[in-house]
Amino acid sequence: MNKVEVFIQVGEEVPELETVEKVLNKAIEKEKLDNVSFNLIIVDNDYIHELNKTYRNIDRETDVITFALEDDETVINGSDERLLGDIYISLDKAKNQAEEYGHSLLRELSFLAVHGFYHLLGYDHQTKEEEEVMFGKQKEVLEEYGITR
Repeated sequence: MNKVEVFIQVGEEVPELETVEKVLNKAIEKEKLDNVSFNLIIVDNDYIHELNKTYRNIDRETDVITFALEDDETVINGSDERLLGDIYISLDKAKNQAEEYGHSLLRELSFLAVHGFYHLLGYDHQTKEEEEVMFGKQKEVLEEYGITR
């Protein structure tokens, strides 16, 4: 059984997250995964800035950071469940980007969550070829769920 845990570490409700969780489950289904578990954690700019500075040596906020447990050989999981890791999204940054790009907060949060999900699976966008694959997968999931710009 797949499990997406959503944690909100900001002082406001984020009703869009109910749909974002469904979009993530669509991505899991699309990738034909079974028995995976990961966390989606909603934070503010200060928190994600500190994560970015501490773990990536980048002294500024960002929109999404992932910590993929399968990238860490020191993590030993004694069960059949795949523990993928954590996706952190800055709600502040998501709101700003939604306004900047002229689309809904739901679309921005969904995009960032699915983007983080594919990072947890090992996808990246360091080269043009990698970007085409990863962004193509993201686009398919969002379009299949009816979330467009």
